This record gives sequence, structure tokens and C-alpha cells, in this order.
Amino acid sequence: MLRHLRPTLLREQWCGTVLREQWYGGGNRLESLRRMSEKSGSGEGDAKKPWYQSIRDVMNETKEKVGLKDSSKPKDSNESSASEGPSSANGGGGAGSGGGSSSQAGPPATPARAGGGDGNSREGSALIKAPPERRHHKLLVVELNRKPLFPGIYAPVMVNNNAKLIKEILDAKKAGGQAYVGAFLRRPEPHKPPSPEAKAGSQAPKDAAAEQQQQQQQPELMVEVPPPKPAHPQDSLGHLYEVGTFAQVHTILTGEASDSGQLLLLGHRRIKRTEVLSQEPQRVRVEHLRDEPYSNDDILKATSMEVVNTMRDLLHLNPLYGEQFRTLLSLTGSIDLQDMSRLVDAAASLTSGDDVVHQAILEQLSVPERAKSVLLLLKKEVELCKLQQDIREQVEGKIMKEQRRMMLMEQLRSIKKELGLEKDDKSALVQRFQARWEAKADSAPEEVNNAVSDELAKLSGLEPASPEFNVTRNYLDWLTILPWGTHTQEKFDLGHARQVLDDDHYGLEDVKERIMEFIAVSGLRGTAQGKILCLVGPPGVGKTSIGRSIARTLERKYFRFSVGGLYDVAEIKGHRRTYVGAMPGKMVQCLKSVGSSNPLVLIDEIDKLGRGHTGDPASALLELLDPEQNTGFVDHYLDVPVDLSKVLFVCTANVLDTIPGPLLDRMEVIRLSGYSSDEKLAIARRYLEPQAAKDAGVPEGAVRLNDEAMHTLINEYCREAGVRNLKKQLEKVYRKAALRIVKDGSVSVWPVQQQHHHHHQAEPRESEAEEEGSQAEGTDKEPPPAPAAPAFTGETIVVDKEALKPYLGQPPFSQDRFYESCPPGVVMGLAWTAMGGSTLYVEAAQVVTGATDKEASGRGGVMTTTGQLGDVFRESATIAHTFARSYMATKDINNKFLTASAVHVHVPQGATPKDGPSAGCTIVTALLSLALNKPVAPDLAMTGEVTLTGRVLPIGGVKEKILAARRSGVKKVIFPQANRADYDELPAYLKENLSAHFVTHYDEVFKLALEYDGEGAQQPHAAASA
Repeated sequence: MLRHLRPTLLREQWCGTVLREQWYGGGNRLESLRRMSEKSGSGEGDAKKPWYQSIRDVMNETKEKVGLKDSSKPKDSNESSASEGPSSANGGGGAGSGGGSSSQAGPPATPARAGGGDGNSREGSALIKAPPERRHHKLLVVELNRKPLFPGIYAPVMVNNNAKLIKEILDAKKAGGQAYVGAFLRRPEPHKPPSPEAKAGSQAPKDAAAEQQQQQQQPELMVEVPPPKPAHPQDSLGHLYEVGTFAQVHTILTGEASDSGQLLLLGHRRIKRTEVLSQEPQRVRVEHLRDEPYSNDDILKATSMEVVNTMRDLLHLNPLYGEQFRTLLSLTGSIDLQDMSRLVDAAASLTSGDDVVHQAILEQLSVPERAKSVLLLLKKEVELCKLQQDIREQVEGKIMKEQRRMMLMEQLRSIKKELGLEKDDKSALVQRFQARWEAKADSAPEEVNNAVSDELAKLSGLEPASPEFNVTRNYLDWLTILPWGTHTQEKFDLGHARQVLDDDHYGLEDVKERIMEFIAVSGLRGTAQGKILCLVGPPGVGKTSIGRSIARTLERKYFRFSVGGLYDVAEIKGHRRTYVGAMPGKMVQCLKSVGSSNPLVLIDEIDKLGRGHTGDPASALLELLDPEQNTGFVDHYLDVPVDLSKVLFVCTANVLDTIPGPLLDRMEVIRLSGYSSDEKLAIARRYLEPQAAKDAGVPEGAVRLNDEAMHTLINEYCREAGVRNLKKQLEKVYRKAALRIVKDGSVSVWPVQQQHHHHHQAEPRESEAEEEGSQAEGTDKEPPPAPAAPAFTGETIVVDKEALKPYLGQPPFSQDRFYESCPPGVVMGLAWTAMGGSTLYVEAAQVVTGATDKEASGRGGVMTTTGQLGDVFRESATIAHTFARSYMATKDINNKFLTASAVHVHVPQGATPKDGPSAGCTIVTALLSLALNKPVAPDLAMTGEVTLTGRVLPIGGVKEKILAARRSGVKKVIFPQANRADYDELPAYLKENLSAHFVTHYDEVFKLALEYDGEGAQQPHAAASA
């Protein structure tokens, strides 16, 4: 809009210049015009013409010469101020801001004669024209939202929702006159009033130091510029500042709505609102303000020069200010550098300070003080521009450095490509894949060769920026890196195998014998494929370490991954390539990791497979483990057959019950029952104790556990089938001993540097021991040497039985038995658990005496069972109760105890779930012992399933139950006859001091348990005689 108005504005500025020259042109010009007017008015028949009318005629004539004829009619002084205005549009003369010097004042108020008086007298003459202070004292209000309007400055202003104001201005413009308004800045939004506590705190006196610090923290700008005056409480326009700008509406552009428009305002001078005259439109009475008089001394001249220099620096630093300054010059024509008031106002309009600061400058009538404030603002703008320039240079420098590096790298790549030293990324990638595949193409299947050839051709035609390029590249990477036809040489040496197994494990002779058989058969066949071993046993018996030992024996690569909790089939068979981030399954990752087609793969925790919405992993393992199917195993990602028939699979599990039947049918089960006390003692002395001392940093010979302490540790603290808890307890003992050694000063602590050095040496060994999941290990990998322990000079610490309690606390298995001698109705049984074997007591008690209690006579023969028993256990108890009643009838027909009394059968340790049929003989014996009121034979334990006819059926876990009987001090055990073969396979040391009896019918159990000679027999129950 300003660009279109520029010719008109320049023409009006030139016209104003000509008019001022006509007005001020020469000292005798005005006087001659006045005399000519008086002479012309004194003629006869002519009306007397005032001399100032002649001056007006001259002015109109001048306007016609320059092409800007004023067609407006003269207005009366009482008309609306919106149609009145000064004679100059650019602020000259009466329209100016009224500077401090005399040159800034308007034309002198020359009086004209009221009548035809004497020409020499001027006191009776009328005024030429009323000054602007009198003619424009009632103005319409225009609100400014952002920045005050300074005199001599053009500014566009948007007016919204004010139809009456727009109409007034349009009517004034249509009438041919000039429209003038008062531009007032809106005050900032008031802040939330502080709380009473804050007010009390702010009114509290401050000390001198705090006050001085606060004064130092205040910016200098707020010191130089006084704050604007607050609004009067009764002023309806209190949201506007009182001091504003008298502005001329140069142009008005109406919007689509009648109540909005855009005004181009030209500021003339400062005004002050004195009274509110109306609200719609807002009209106020104003007082025109003039600058205070000042002397143009050297200080003011220096300030003016500094303002000009600072403006020049500002225009040089920021091109935006230059554009703004050129727009200002195009609208105002020029800026008089000698007019300090106009220069300062123009400089203030260029700055980007706060609105409150600008308003304070507008209200400042002292030109020197205003110049200082504006100079401060200009200096601040210059510093901000310098800071902006520094930031821009830093950013540009960094960008240029990166661009230069990228350009040089591209040039280097182009030069190498021209010289044949390097190819582009795609060509180098294709060449690398081709070179990798040439060594494996002969041994790879034909389908794989065709797939690689097709994918290489596809990759050559794709652009690197294409998404399919990365998918094809990853696919080729997997296809070409797999060990197609690459095998490691196996070793079937029985002597070497026996040595490795003995070095790694103590005991487990049956397991070692089975592994030796497997190796012998594999040596005769020339390969170890075709079998899937499943090691089943309690935790801590060495299942995973046995799998690692088998890999060392055969000198195969070793890879382990756990399927415990696995619920996604894609972990085994891979993801489709259509998915983002797709990867092959665990077996393909295994082949890539070990670099061989015949590794030993240990699948851990196979009894803990999950099942989710993505499929059944157990069913996916069937194709993987079946020797008849895994010759062409197809991974979803590779989509080509992979031969896994030469892979030796070893699985581990704690129980077999949770393994699906089809999967278990493909495995050969090897049971690891656990260790006896003697085996645990040997393992602790041979493996666990030296490793615990080394891990604790205890020097050799500093700590020793005697045999009594070791036996107590095994029997009272670590009764589980494995040795994992035993290892933890030994580590705890040696840690306590290490603390005691250091406190006693028997050995010096190493320096920090030496500790740090050895720590980095021992780190790979620790990570190898801890990282068991998904890791390939070589058979010939030697562990790094451990650092030598510091020399020990003190006395050896001997840990005996009494010292275990301070080190380990109270033993959890201090009582081997609940009963020293079992009372009537209590029998010790033998049970198998996932943690190994354990002893199990069965207690039977009479609830009521049916022969004497009439209310309970109808409850005869009822049995209640407790102890968190499973369904099979409860069914076995029901069978035992039925058989005991019938068997008692054959033994003593007069004994009606089981038929006339209610019986309660309880199995202690009710928090432990119990299930299984092997407690049938034990329950029958407990019921008969209660009915006969006779305890069973001492140091006797039994196990076996009984039928309704009294047959004793075989059970499982013979070794675990023998170990439990030995831990409890049992001297005589009863087993089913069908388990004699399992008992004969046990080592001789497990059978020592133990008498085993094998039975086929319960009659034999009754004779061994209740028909014995010796003390202990008591009188039968009173109910028996009934």
C-alpha cells in the first residue's frame, strides 16, 4: 500500500515546501501583501478585503501551479476536528511537533484590522488562522496495540469493530478535508496482585547491601527513561496511555466488513488526553504538547552526531534496519539532521525496545534527555546485532566446514573412481558378495545358488536410495555368510572323552557311561548325527556343563540358547522378509555365529516352552529336531532349505511332564538324579572351594574348612540335589574370611593401579562364565591366566562346625526328622521332587469315637485329607482307605475302628504341593497303625503305589529317594519288586548301611512294618473290641 502511495506523498511534500517558501519567502513579502490588500480595500464601491485573504489567494494560486488544488471549502472553527487540519501535511509549520528552538514555532500570529482602520495599526487586526492547539482540541481516538506513533513517522494501523470511527473518517475525507485523530498506545495487561505475605515482605526494610545489589542489577535503560504515568482511576479510557500523538489520516482502506479498515497515519506532534467527550466513537479533548526549550550546545551536538553514527552502524550491521530506514525516507522525504527532536523520534522508531520504554520516550518533552534515552536504545540494538552476527558467522562457518568436507570427499571419491582405485558403493557391494559366494558356490545346494544369482542381479539394478535395496542387501548378506558345506573335523577318541568328562565333572558315572556309548557308536558310524539327547535332572546338577563337555569331547563348536518362556514361532523359524527389521531364526543365527554346519547346539529349559497367539514353538521344534525332517529345514527369512542333519542337539529339562509327547518321543532321555553327600564333599573340595577362594581373593593356605564343617554345611545348609547352593554358601564363607584377613592385617591390599590392571585381565573370563545365552565357543580356547594372589603371612583361619553359624546363620535343615520314633498312625514315606528326593511323613488320626458318640455314629468310615494334595494323591488316599478297611477285616474281624470312626489323614509341610500315586503303601500302613494302635518299625521308610487288591506297583526316582533316605538316617527301605533293577544300578556307596526290601503285595509290607518283634506294641483301640 505504501508503494502505491509514494508518488502522491512526494508531490504533497514538494507542495508543502513551496508553500512554506511562499509563506516565509522574504521579510518584505508579507508586509507588501498586507499593504496591497489595504489599498485594494479602500477603493470606492469595493468591499473591504482583509489582507490575509490576499495571502490565502496567493497560497491557492501556488497550489494550482503545482497541480494540487484544494477544493475544500473553508470550515468554521466550531466544526468537527476530524475535518480540520494544518496547512502542511508533512508536519511543517503549524503541523509540526514544535521543537525547542524558535525555528520550530509556527508562523507569527499577525493580527488584521477588524474594520477599515489605519493601515499602520496592527493591534486591531484579526488573526490569519487559529493555531492547531485551538483548531484541533477535539479528536477521535485510535488505539495502538504494539508501538506508539512518533511525530514525523508513518505507520499503518488496523481498526476493527469500530464502524462509527470508520464512518467519521470517511465522511471527513469525502468532504475534501483532512482527517486527524489521536493515536494512543494501549497499556500492558496488569499483573496478578501479590499475596499479603508478598506485600508484607516487599514493604519490609532492606539492608544496604541488598539495596545496592538490586540497584546494580537494574538495567541502565530503566534509569534513563522515566516510567509512563499511571492511569487515572476515573478515566473510562484508562486502558490507554494519556500521552499520544496527533496524527493525520493520510489514507484509509476499508475491509470487507464495514466496521474494519486500515489507516495510514502520519504523526505530527505529541498530545495529552485531558477529558473524555464521547464513547462511540471515542472522542477526547486533548492538549497539544511542545518540547521544552533547550540550547544547542556542544554536548547536544555531540549526542546528535553519536546518534547519527550509531544509526549508521545499525544500518550497516542489519539489512532489515536499512530497508526500514529507506521506507521511512521514501514516505517523509528527508530527515533534518539539525532538528534534534525529529532526529531522535526517527531513531526511536527504528529500535525494537519494549512498548513501555517507547511510551516513556514519547512522553519525554526534554529533547536532551530524550536523545540520551534513544541513544541508549540504539547502542543496545547495535550490541544485539553484533551478537546476532557472531552467531550467524559461527553457524555459517560450521556449515561451510561440513560442506567443504563433503565436497572434498566427493572429489576424492570421483578421483579414485577415475583411477580405478575404488568403485561406487553399489558396485563394491556386489563385488564383495560375489567374492564371498565364489568360495561356497560349489558346496551349496542348487536352490541356494539360484537364489543368490537372482538377488545379485536384482541388487545391480536397484538404486541405493530405494527401500528394496537395503532388504536385498541384508538378504544377500545372510545367504553368503552362512557356512554352506563347511564342517569341523570330529574326534571320537574314548580316552580323550573320558579325560574331559572326569576333569569337568565328579561322579555321574551312569551319565558318563551313556555319553561314552554315544561317542563309541558315533565313531563306528563316522558321524554323531541322528540322536537328540535330553538331560533331565534337578537344578544345579550340571546339565548345561555336561553339554559343553560333550562339545569339547567331540571338538565341535558350541552354541547355546534358551527357550524358557519362548512363545513366538519366529524366534525359531525366522520372520518373513516383508516385515520391517526381519531376522532369521535362532538356528540360522547359530550357523552364522559358529561358522560351521555341524555344531553342538544346547537347547536349554525345553520343559518351559510357552505358547502364545503367534503359534506353538513346541510344534516348530519338531521340524528342527527330527532327523528325518531337518535335512531340508526352511527358515521363513531365507526361504531356502538348510541342512541341519549334521547338527548335534542336546536339550536340558527339569521335568518331563511338561514336554509335549511328540517332542519327547524324538529325544533320548538321560537322567541326572543329583549328588549324594559324599559326592558333594568331593565336588566341594575339588572344584567349588578353590574357585570360591580365588573369587574372594583369599591367598592359598589362608582359610581352610575342616571335614566336620564341610559335612555340616552339606547336610544342614545344602540338602538340595545340585551343588549350586553349596557353591553360594562356600563363596559366602570365603567372603567373610577375606574380611577378617584384611581387618587383621595378615595381607596387604593391592594398590589401585595394580587392581585395575588385573581387573581388566580377568574381565573376559568373567564375561565368558556369565554369558551362557546364544554364544559360540571354540573347543581350543584357553582361558586367560589369573593374577597371582598376594602372599599371606598370618595364621591359617580354620572354619569348624561352630564357626558356620556366625558365617551363615542358623541351618535350615537342623532337624533330620520330625519324630525320633514314630507314634501310632505316623509313617515315613519317600518322595521325588524337582529339587531331588525328600522324606515325607503321613499322619493319621481319629476324629471322633464312633462307638460312644451317637451324633457321630453316622460318620463312621469317613476320611478327610489335608496338606495341599493333588488329585492323584487324593485318589491314592481313597484307594488306600478302602483297601485298609478290607484288609483289617481279614486280619482282625472284631476291629471295627476304620468302619466305625472318622479318620483324618494329613501330610505335613502343607505349603508344598504334593501329588503322585507312590504314597499308597504309606497311607495304608498309617491307617492300620492307627487302627491297631501300634507304631511302625523304627528307622523304616517306604514307597510304592497300592491297588484295591493290594498289589504294589513300581514307582520312579529310586536314586533320589535313596539319597533322601540316607540324609534322614533311615536304615531300612521298602520298594516295589519292579524297581529292583533300578536299585541294583546304584553305586555301592549309596547302598552302604542301608537295607532294602522289595515287595509285590501289601502283605509283605505289613509284616515288615507292623508284625515285628520287640517293644513298642500297645493295646488296641477300645473300638477294636467292640
